[in-house]
Amino acid sequence: MEFLIIDDDRTFRDATCFLIEDDGHLAEGAPTGRMGLERLREDRFDAVLLDVNLGAENGLDVLVEMQQRHPLIPVVVFSAQGDIRTAVEAMRRGATDFLEKPFLREQFHAVLARLQKVRNLGQRIERLEREVTEIGTQQVEPIFDFAVPVMREVMEVLTRAAATPASVLILGESGTGKSVAARAVHQKSHLAERPFVTVSCPSLSKELLESELFGHVKGAFTGALRDHWGKVKAAEGGTLFLDEIGDLPPEIQPKLLRLLQEREYERLGENTTRRAEVRIIAATNRDLRKRVAEGAFREDLFFRLNVIAVTMPPLRERHGDLLRFADHYLKFFAAQCGRRLTGFSPEAQSRLAAHPWPGNLRELRNAVERAAILTRGEQIEEGDLPLEARASGPGVSDGMGPVAGGAEANARVPLSRPGERVTLEALETSHIRMILAQASSLVEAAEILGIDQATLYRKRKKLGLDASGAPQTEPVGG
Repeated sequence: MEFLIIDDDRTFRDATCFLIEDDGHLAEGAPTGRMGLERLREDRFDAVLLDVNLGAENGLDVLVEMQQRHPLIPVVVFSAQGDIRTAVEAMRRGATDFLEKPFLREQFHAVLARLQKVRNLGQRIERLEREVTEIGTQQVEPIFDFAVPVMREVMEVLTRAAATPASVLILGESGTGKSVAARAVHQKSHLAERPFVTVSCPSLSKELLESELFGHVKGAFTGALRDHWGKVKAAEGGTLFLDEIGDLPPEIQPKLLRLLQEREYERLGENTTRRAEVRIIAATNRDLRKRVAEGAFREDLFFRLNVIAVTMPPLRERHGDLLRFADHYLKFFAAQCGRRLTGFSPEAQSRLAAHPWPGNLRELRNAVERAAILTRGEQIEEGDLPLEARASGPGVSDGMGPVAGGAEANARVPLSRPGERVTLEALETSHIRMILAQASSLVEAAEILGIDQATLYRKRKKLGLDASGAPQTEPVGG
């Protein structure tokens, strides 16, 4: 936990900070109520310890203002002139607890235990509210009770693994529902009431990703203005989901291996070894065995993650569930748009079944959302789903290029296909655009195309394509 100590007595303030840090928490001091309120405005703290007597300031008045600005932060009030009247008044004004100065370590531990209960309850409420919001706004894909045998087998393995502390590795193409499956494992486990924390491995630089995972201390790097706990700490007692683990930088892999094997880690810029009780679930669309053979992924880390491994089948292999997913999305987007839509026509169902869905569930969701918005009738017709039985990606449809936004929403560029009477350059352009649209990152796109990232950058710049394969008039970035 991170504490803010507001006390005008520097000796007592520093001693309290030392006591808190000695118990493995973080503490920061402020000599006045004004400075304390400013620090609360700038940063997030888990609790405040506030002195009643702050020189010219009245700590109880500061408490009232603090409750108005930050009503969810628990405040423990202490005073050298402790009596029943002061304690009652402090509690009346919103204090969570009261300590009389000087206090013993055992007394502080008792208060700390109560604060942790309050914090855990608050985290649970926040988590439930977040889950309710996600369900209400995103309608997470149903992933149980599948008609396709292969998916029933996958979910049976995940359900059996959920009851154990074993690490789980979820493989599969982008958009197959790996993150949804990871959350399902957590919700069916004994850790369901504990945090579920996600880290996207390729989204940050090596330094920032290490800080995001393990945390850092003040001054560890440029911009580290204060101590910071990472996602490992945030997931304490729960599940840490590492998305796209195949793109984890080599420098961080040994530290993750240590976390898995020894349950230990250090924050960036710190030598203190800390314990972590978290369950690891990892997911990737990469071929990890190939990455190991190439030297890009540690073999021992792969084996440590690969305790329980499943592969989410692509949507093209799950035709028995395709229409159920499409109906599910249609009901959601119809309600979201305030429209009465009865379903898909037989021709539209045939078009859905004929499409290979390289973007999997993500592409299906986008296609159904578009159809729900643009259809003129109460039923989705074949013309509302401009899909062909060939490869396509996000923003690619009916043989045309990625749809532009704004006033140019209908301006699309034809994509060339093998066998057409077109130049090799046009064919290459189409192929690069489609790979960029389907790949989860530029690294993956370059790997699929068999070229390095610098060559892909030059080709994108020459062709005027952005990172998703869409045409652009501005210069292409790196």
